[in-house]
Formats: sequence, C-alpha cells, structure tokens
Amino acid sequence: MKTLSQALVLSTLGLAGLAAQASVITFETASSSAGAQASAADYRSVVNAALAQPGAKLADIALYDGISNTSVFGGSSSNIAFRSTIDFGVAANQAGSWSLRAGVDFGKGGAVVLDGVALGFKTNDMWWAGSYADPSQSFSFSNLNIAAGQHRLQIFGLEGCCDGGQQAQFSSNGAAFQSFAKTDGLLNAVPEPSSYALMLTGLAGMAWVARRRTAKR
Repeated sequence: MKTLSQALVLSTLGLAGLAAQASVITFETASSSAGAQASAADYRSVVNAALAQPGAKLADIALYDGISNTSVFGGSSSNIAFRSTIDFGVAANQAGSWSLRAGVDFGKGGAVVLDGVALGFKTNDMWWAGSYADPSQSFSFSNLNIAAGQHRLQIFGLEGCCDGGQQAQFSSNGAAFQSFAKTDGLLNAVPEPSSYALMLTGLAGMAWVARRRTAKR
C-alpha cells in the first residue's frame, strides 16, 4: 500500500508529465488602431505595447484552429492587436526539416517570430478564409531546421475590421500538416498555470506530512 507521501509524489509527477506532452498555446488580444508596420520588429513592438494596456485579454487555447477574438472572448471584431504564443518541445526523433504555416485574418498585416528571430512579415490585407492557395493571404515557411529542445513560436497581427478565424500548423520531416494543440504529440516542459498550482499543492502536502512525522519522533 502506498503511503500518503508516496501518493503525493506520484500525483505530482503525473501532473508534470501530463503538462509536458503537448504544446502550450496562449492567445492574446487588445484594442489597437495602428496601421501596417514597416518590419517584423515593428509589428512585435506595436502589438506588445497594445497588450500592455488595461483591457488586454488572454486565454489558453486547446486547439489552434478557427479561433478569433470574437470566438474566444466574445469581444469586438474591429481594431484588434493579436499575439499568439505557442511553446512547444521537439523530441530527438522529431528534429530536422520543419514547415510552419499560419492562416490569419490581419487586415493590416502581421509577423511571425520563432525563438526570437523573425521568419517574415506582410503588410497587406491578409484574409486566409480557410485556404492556403494564395500565398499572399497567409504565412508559410518551409525547410526550417528545428533542433530537439524547447521552442517558442509567436504570431503578431493587426486587424482593422471583421475579425475572422485563424489557424497555426506544423509539419515535421515531411509529415502531414497538423494544428498546434494540447494533443499534438509535441513535447513541452512548461506546465500551464493550473498545473503549477496543482503541483505546488502536492508539494505542500508532502512538506506537511514530513513535518508531522518529524514532530512525532
């Protein structure tokens, strides 16, 4: 029979393991009337500034497919700054040549950044509308050398009107594209805030048991 402390250890390790088996996706929006920017760095700066203001919204996303400001937050469909952050881990057998793509609705353009390095930006009116046939309406990057380890993909964008659905996908070593999700099979060692709380609760319980046993001796 397991002791209470053993059960808490197993529970805590189990929670950490569950948090480490998929991408962690955050979707953030704020109000912004900024226009098209001159560089990827400018898009990142303008969007980050908008999100630093009161009223910005943040949500954890289970599946990066068909999401929008209105679908996630139920808010405005106009004058929106977007920042999507995808933290994901790559196992040794997944490392190699990757392709990334993002279908967006950014009326004033946007940018994509991987591990702090800009992959590209566009200033035109981008309306993905569910199809990657027109390369001017989405982001697409191929032959990316992605090594084993932790990575961060960020998508910045500005929308003037008529907020629409977005999608972000990956393909590793020629495999079929799939959307980033909590069940995408990628590794991640960054637990979500709720998992942190549960693990801390478990550790606190272990400490309490240890103190009681010491006091009885």
